[in-house]
Amino acid sequence: MTKEEFAALLNGRQIGDEIGIHESELAKENNLIVIFGASDDLIEFRGVLHDEIYADDGTDFIIAVPGQELETGEYWNDMPAYVKATEIMPVAINTEDPRSNIPEKISATWCPKDQDIDQCSWYIKTDLPHSSFLIKQDEDIYCRGIVINVSDLTVTA
Repeated sequence: MTKEEFAALLNGRQIGDEIGIHESELAKENNLIVIFGASDDLIEFRGVLHDEIYADDGTDFIIAVPGQELETGEYWNDMPAYVKATEIMPVAINTEDPRSNIPEKISATWCPKDQDIDQCSWYIKTDLPHSSFLIKQDEDIYCRGIVINVSDLTVTA
């Protein structure tokens, strides 16, 4: 199943019923990661990655892949310390870091004011190849989520 087909499968779902256990397994079997906003402070990941990150008022993040260097937030002799990711995982990034303009960045915006979708609570966007889907709250749009294929992720040092 492609990311486009999977996004079409989820499109129009209601909040709280975004993706079921069997669909999450189907996404995993097809090398896909489904990303969507939940509540007012979480970004959820299903499929190859089953996780969440805290995103109060929005956040920028990457999906790290094994071998990718990640800044630890610690310093040694005034130089930032890095570790290499050992698994696929979401990592919040500092938008003030010059490396934050990488094409693999994904942005989750809470209550966007300048997007094409009026009045949505979460808007997920990226320059990575992706397919989008809408989650609704009754008849209103709650979230514009995305589906990405793990093969489109790269190691960036």
